[in-house]
Amino acid sequence: MDMLQPHRQITGKRELNRIRNRGAILDAARECFREHGYDNSTIRDIIRRTELASGTFYNYFSSKQDIFAALLSDFLTRLNHSLTRNRRSADTTQDFIHSAYLALYTATARDPLVYELAHRNDRALRKLFGSDILGLTMLSLEEDVREAMARGLLPELDYDYLCAAFFGVAYEMSLRVAQRAHRAPDTADEEALRATRFSTALFLGGIPELSGLS
Repeated sequence: MDMLQPHRQITGKRELNRIRNRGAILDAARECFREHGYDNSTIRDIIRRTELASGTFYNYFSSKQDIFAALLSDFLTRLNHSLTRNRRSADTTQDFIHSAYLALYTATARDPLVYELAHRNDRALRKLFGSDILGLTMLSLEEDVREAMARGLLPELDYDYLCAAFFGVAYEMSLRVAQRAHRAPDTADEEALRATRFSTALFLGGIPELSGLS
């Protein structure tokens, strides 16, 4: 058993080194994209902001597009986990709507660059993921809306229209949240909460009227 320990330590160090290198590249890319924009940033610019050699960089990413995909994938993984967890733990209509928007707006406010990049690079996004930022961001919403209706948290409204309304508000409001948080990072969480309250009030005020429609 002791003979295996050095191998495990080496493997552990390699994994930690891999994680650190990948993180350093992504952090450097964020800085470049923030300062110069996605289109004006080059792989050379990104490498210069790290202590890595060019060859090391290409062990992790083959192109700038790969970096964009990694940033967005990390963002979406965190967001969709938070969205599903929060929505499925809701006990009331208000909790369901509030928790969904809070998860989205908080993620956007804390990482506005990724959302703005995705919003501006719609064509690249569709090529990479087969969808736009709206479809990717709210990936699990449709299933959760059906579940909320089954649980009585949402009335039996026109399902397609309701999801479209959720999508539309989320898409435009998230962009505004990202823009404001980008300008004033210290107010990110406050901005996310403000947008959540606005969106929740908008839906809670409209649902009673919608319930009366045939």
